[in-house]
Amino acid sequence: MALTRGFSGRSRGPQDTRLPPGQYDAGAAWPVLHVESTPSIDTARWTFEVDGLVDTPVRWSWEEIRALPGSRYEGAIHCVTTWSKFGMRFDGVSVDTLLDIAGVGADAAFALARSHTGYTTNLPLDDLTGGKAWVVWDVDGEPLQDIHGGPARLLVPHLYFWKSAKWVSGLTLLAEDQQGFWERNGYHDHGDPWREQRYQGDR
Repeated sequence: MALTRGFSGRSRGPQDTRLPPGQYDAGAAWPVLHVESTPSIDTARWTFEVDGLVDTPVRWSWEEIRALPGSRYEGAIHCVTTWSKFGMRFDGVSVDTLLDIAGVGADAAFALARSHTGYTTNLPLDDLTGGKAWVVWDVDGEPLQDIHGGPARLLVPHLYFWKSAKWVSGLTLLAEDQQGFWERNGYHDHGDPWREQRYQGDR
């Protein structure tokens, strides 16, 4: 798949200090961008699993994961295609809660997030812990729509949004980094919007 540099957004006035470099405020819009066809996943068959370098691999059903203590994120999200959206409110469960139940292995340093569609993306474990990541199913008080990754997606809002895997099905904890779909196709392994880590080779 070809990658195109130089994504363009709306014309930019004076830079909003809330915006990472190169981003624009999408306002009320929530652009939809993904490489896959949008699936419709029945929650009766939906599962989420934490496996790999854990003390006990754990798999939750839809009812089981929603019965865990809830957690909320309120703030911004930032897409590598240059849009940012403020004032978002997501509800779900903290990844910290899921990892506490599974038990993080001593050698675990990375995670590979995977989706029901087969999509994957890689993250340092430090970017998923300490209140920085969630599995979410509600946005602004409404169920997350299929086009935005429903019934549940990963949410890692301090990184570019391709790291927040749609239709998420699990996390595999690893000792060494393993690139996911977009990372194998030229996107940055980390994806910090404040450092403009869009592509491999960016600082």
